[in-house]
Amino acid sequence: MATKKAKKKAPAKKVVKKKVAKKATKKVAKKATKKVAKKAVKKAAKAKVKRKPNAAFMKPMTIGAALQAVVGNKPMPRTEVTKKLWDYIKKNKLQDPKERRNINADENLKKVFGGKKTVSMFEMTKLVSKHLS
Repeated sequence: MATKKAKKKAPAKKVVKKKVAKKATKKVAKKATKKVAKKAVKKAAKAKVKRKPNAAFMKPMTIGAALQAVVGNKPMPRTEVTKKLWDYIKKNKLQDPKERRNINADENLKKVFGGKKTVSMFEMTKLVSKHLS
């Protein structure tokens, strides 16, 4: 008799587990749809507001003598200096082919980089900022 009771109880547990699992998935689905709806509302609100560029990035900077050989001598914003510097690097194929994060300096860039032969992209921005005022 003990085995019959055990057999009867086992299926009942499975049914309960299935019901609990169904309820849990319904709750998760409701929460997921609410989150998706909230994100859509936030995106719509953000899309309406147009961002203004930071004035500090747009301020023309005077360029040091070493950097003038690479980007030119007219005052320009940091963003333009970076663009012209990358144009120079790509034009002269100075990016390291194996380690793309490194820039191999030619004679003009060695002056900007403080005499270093190879500089990483992240270090490059730090070294270039010394030539801007």
